[in-house]
Amino acid sequence: MKFSKLASLAVAAALAVPLAGVAADNKPAGPTRTWAKDSVVTTKVKAQLAASKVSSLAMVHVDTDADGYVQLTGKVASAAEKDRAESIAKAVEGVKSVDNQLTVTSK
Repeated sequence: MKFSKLASLAVAAALAVPLAGVAADNKPAGPTRTWAKDSVVTTKVKAQLAASKVSSLAMVHVDTDADGYVQLTGKVASAAEKDRAESIAKAVEGVKSVDNQLTVTSK
């Protein structure tokens, strides 16, 4: 009889622990929505860079924060490509500013 009560208590505790963990996770819904917006803006910028048909622009790394701030990093073949990447990013809906950290590599 003691064993079944102890086993029942152990099972109840095992089931209650995950519920307590979920209840303690009180993250606001805002950051999740913001992150989704960020990934949408990042994807739009990357798609536009790839659509430009300039091969080195497809290799540009794009980071976007919650405020529409975009940072471009990576290497491009010329200063014209660096400027083109920045203008493409600025034209994307949702982008408020662009920090162009691209470096020009000589061939």
